[in-house]
Amino acid sequence: MKGLVYKSTGNWYDVHTDSHEVYKCSIKGKFRSLGIKSTNPVAVGDYVFFEITDEKEQRGVITKIEPRNNYIIRKSVNLSKQSHILASNIDYCFLFVTPSNPSTSSLFIDRVLLSTESFGIDTIILFNKIDSYDKDDTDYIEKLYKTYTSIGYQCLKISVKQKTNIEKVKKFMENNVSVFTGHSGVGKSSMMNALDSNLNLKTSEISKQNEQGQHTTTFAEMFDFNNGAKVIDSPGIKGFGLIDIEKNEIGGYFVEIAKLSTHCKFNNCLHLNEPNCAVKSALEANDISESRYVNYLSILNDDENNFR
Repeated sequence: MKGLVYKSTGNWYDVHTDSHEVYKCSIKGKFRSLGIKSTNPVAVGDYVFFEITDEKEQRGVITKIEPRNNYIIRKSVNLSKQSHILASNIDYCFLFVTPSNPSTSSLFIDRVLLSTESFGIDTIILFNKIDSYDKDDTDYIEKLYKTYTSIGYQCLKISVKQKTNIEKVKKFMENNVSVFTGHSGVGKSSMMNALDSNLNLKTSEISKQNEQGQHTTTFAEMFDFNNGAKVIDSPGIKGFGLIDIEKNEIGGYFVEIAKLSTHCKFNNCLHLNEPNCAVKSALEANDISESRYVNYLSILNDDENNFR
């Protein structure tokens, strides 16, 4: 029988069939996740085949995973050389950004964009909590907004609390599979509750001491909405996984760098100190964002890929 994985708790998976039945499934034996070195071979958003083991209790065993269109990953917390698949078969990634309480750095944003670009997932940046910005917050967000809209990213300034621009977000989500991501405390679960008050997902206050949100979402889960949208709520993450991306490929996922690199003297230009580099020339002429270039260098030179 075929179904769609809606929830993963590590050992068990909730699989929904086309007839709206839900089976709690385990995995048959040990098999690797489609060749990916992952701590979780099955992810929310996967289409799977399973065998029914107990019809009365609606239990089953997953025997096969359908090929994925795409997926997003993070580095495994316990096994640094492995990854954890957050979600698969995604149409949109909504990246929640807040200037403070907690703060989101441009480096974190660029890591997410690099990862989603590498898998062909459209990302929409949501600048949340606009109802609580002070002047410094406003200046910071305005700078980010200008930077990312200028290179083609869709950005929205929203307030989940006051429901500002929430209808615009819902329009993007309609009849698509989306994933919410960002640091803990930026409003992902609150957005889910705003979209459907019956969900009543747990949220938490931000610690004033360190501005870090508690991890109220401990596992990925998919939810259905009445406009045909499916949304995957993922755990808050401190770092976004960059797995199997070669050093010379990184620039290709920074859209403005990729565009300019076709005019560099060398095809394998890393845009460091090479002669006749179109990217460095554009940087000197202030035609591209300095912060984006600095973040590119940070990712290029970091071995652990362990940013926040």
